[in-house]
Amino acid sequence: MEIILALSIGALTSSGVWLILRSRTYQVLIGLSLLSYAVNLFIFAMGRLRTAAPPILKDGLPETLANHTDPVPQALVLTAIVITFAMTALFLVVLLAARGLARNDHVDGREF
Repeated sequence: MEIILALSIGALTSSGVWLILRSRTYQVLIGLSLLSYAVNLFIFAMGRLRTAAPPILKDGLPETLANHTDPVPQALVLTAIVITFAMTALFLVVLLAARGLARNDHVDGREF
């Protein structure tokens, strides 16, 4: 399971970096989204992948990380998803306004 997660994080990161280096603004937007998905998966994986473990403490179990999953990375990922959605919406509005003003969708405003 960990190798699949590591490979998917690597694939999302490499695809996101490749798209950010493109010259069109929509590709940059998709690249930023892919990078944010990779970071979210990475943060989620830092909370340790465990199945059948409660996210909160139960009575009768010692209060160690071996007996429960950490809810903080899950909360951070949920917060990051909301922030990423707002960032994507704002970037999309800026992208459309810049395209209307410059009459093209290149990042630097010039067509090669």
